[in-house]
Amino acid sequence: MAASVTPGPNVLMVAAAAANHGIRATLPHQFGIAIGFAAMLIVVGLGLAGPFASWPLLHAVMKWAGGTWLLVLAWKIARSGAPGDGPPRPPLSFVGAALFQWVNPKAWFIALAAIPAFTTPAGDTFAESLRIAVVFAAVCLPCTLAWAGLGAGASRILRTPRALRAFNVAMALLMVGSLVPAFL
Repeated sequence: MAASVTPGPNVLMVAAAAANHGIRATLPHQFGIAIGFAAMLIVVGLGLAGPFASWPLLHAVMKWAGGTWLLVLAWKIARSGAPGDGPPRPPLSFVGAALFQWVNPKAWFIALAAIPAFTTPAGDTFAESLRIAVVFAAVCLPCTLAWAGLGAGASRILRTPRALRAFNVAMALLMVGSLVPAFL
């Protein structure tokens, strides 16, 4: 629960998208996060963590690539205008959100910590990883829905373009701030 509800790139993007497009429009994004992260947990559980341990440079490359992509997304969120301003930008799709997990530093940290923490050396790796993935997916959906509700609720208060811009900039700054632990 703590890993899924605390501020990070996923929930901040959902909140910003819901503020701009409503909760219903963010549902594919939310399901993409849940399923994409669950898939990542299974893959990490089946052995992807090994190369990161063996090649620290691979870990550093993924961290910097993910951090750079998050900065680009934060910039896009900060610069997004009121609904109807400029070309329409829909929320992240199911596939986009699922694939986003692979460049999300917070997702990597959680996956690389959860698998060894909740599996046993002599256990059935696939079954244990699948169980962890199902729990994370089930917990993720209500957590992202809460953030979508926050974003949609904020949009009712943010009636002026200036207020919405301030909200989007705040969400972008929180996203940038969520990178600080990854790079310290």
